[in-house]
Amino acid sequence: MDDATSPARYAGTSGPRDHSEHSGPAEPPSRGPGLMLGLGLGGFVDGIVLHQLLQWHHMVSAEEPVDTVAGLELNTMANGFFHLGTWLLVAGGMVAMLATWRQGRMAPSWGFQLGLVVAGWGLFNLVEGLVNHQLLGVHHVRDDLGAPLSWDLAFLASGAVLVALGWWWHRRGLAAMRPAGTGPGGGSPEM
Repeated sequence: MDDATSPARYAGTSGPRDHSEHSGPAEPPSRGPGLMLGLGLGGFVDGIVLHQLLQWHHMVSAEEPVDTVAGLELNTMANGFFHLGTWLLVAGGMVAMLATWRQGRMAPSWGFQLGLVVAGWGLFNLVEGLVNHQLLGVHHVRDDLGAPLSWDLAFLASGAVLVALGWWWHRRGLAAMRPAGTGPGGGSPEM
């Protein structure tokens, strides 16, 4: 054993824990980190693609139009706070993921984790579409076209499809993580 992997190197630190004293298999990974990553990354896709690249809407563009300097400044600041929130979700998801691994839980399979990220993105679309587009009305998918309802409904539908697809992928990844013979789909390849 070289110096970099020596257990003595981590004595008295918060380095990797030795879980060899545990009897039985490690706990499965937590779903929370993957969902948090999906919520945050879904928000980044919305903010970067719809707010900045396509400029279809901004955070409060239905309340404060962007056709004046003051309106654009207010919307740009609101977009910044929105991106700060999505960044915090991604950072929180990464910290939570590392914390669960340090607790000795199994590392997630690709399907397990990416399925949750896709489902989290769909949850973002559903919550954002219901709260911001419908309940609060602070913006709509296409404020640049006068906020037609069809675009808002398509955004909600995309959220439902992403949740269903992500959950299906996640369940396949979970089944692939089971040892052979321990449940439906145990030991089968994924992705």
